[in-house]
Amino acid sequence: MNDPGEATVLFLCVANSARSQMAEGLARHMLDSGVRVLSAGSSPAGVNPYAIEAMAELGIDISTHYSKVVTEIDLDTIDLVVTLCAGEVCPLLPGHVRRLHWPIADPASSDASLGVAELRQRFRAARDQIRARISELRSLLETPADDSG
Repeated sequence: MNDPGEATVLFLCVANSARSQMAEGLARHMLDSGVRVLSAGSSPAGVNPYAIEAMAELGIDISTHYSKVVTEIDLDTIDLVVTLCAGEVCPLLPGHVRRLHWPIADPASSDASLGVAELRQRFRAARDQIRARISELRSLLETPADDSG
């Protein structure tokens, strides 16, 4: 990524329904407008309504986002892949691309004993972890490359 203003970042997880969708929305909001931001998953499952709600609390609308399978992405255009899987197996991408791994627990749960308040809190926690990481990523993308080497 020699020209950070033209970088393409792909956020990747399994379902492309929560973490990677929130990361896409946050990155579009927080990163330089020249950074192209995408998200995808290996088994897309539709955008989780709790992810939409958690992002709306920050004034970021991801209600028009949709889940995409990673095979829809032209991987030759990607400068950086950020995987967001924790307990599950993250999709692997072929090729030589810069990679970061942010192990953030999936806030979605099929546990019927969890109430709405608990689910909302889990999504907020994941969102806030991703926001902190994107803040760090922004600093990295804005740091000029060292050409002295």
